[in-house]
Amino acid sequence: MEKLALSTDGNQVAQHFGRCEKYTLVEVNDGEVVNKEIVTNPGHEPGFLPKYLNEQGVDVILAGGMGRKAKDLFDQNGIKAVIGVNGLVDDAVKSYLAGELKSKGEVCEN
Repeated sequence: MEKLALSTDGNQVAQHFGRCEKYTLVEVNDGEVVNKEIVTNPGHEPGFLPKYLNEQGVDVILAGGMGRKAKDLFDQNGIKAVIGVNGLVDDAVKSYLAGELKSKGEVCEN
């Protein structure tokens, strides 16, 4: 079982992980989506989201971008961050599961 969190605005992958309107949490088993949940962003406070998402059982973050400090905190919490993702949330999940989605490593400097 693997759990993904996607920064989400509407049905698109949001371009800044911490400032999106919501997160799409997707549970995957054997390459198949078994559960999908939308949660409202609980707030953008330094260091909060990595701990919060770790407590939710998230293994992988898919986002357009995030700050360097956030990326480092996700790494410290054992959560892989795939950065540089764009497009529809469902398409991003399919691409990730197909092994076609690679992190571009882009971090926001502001």
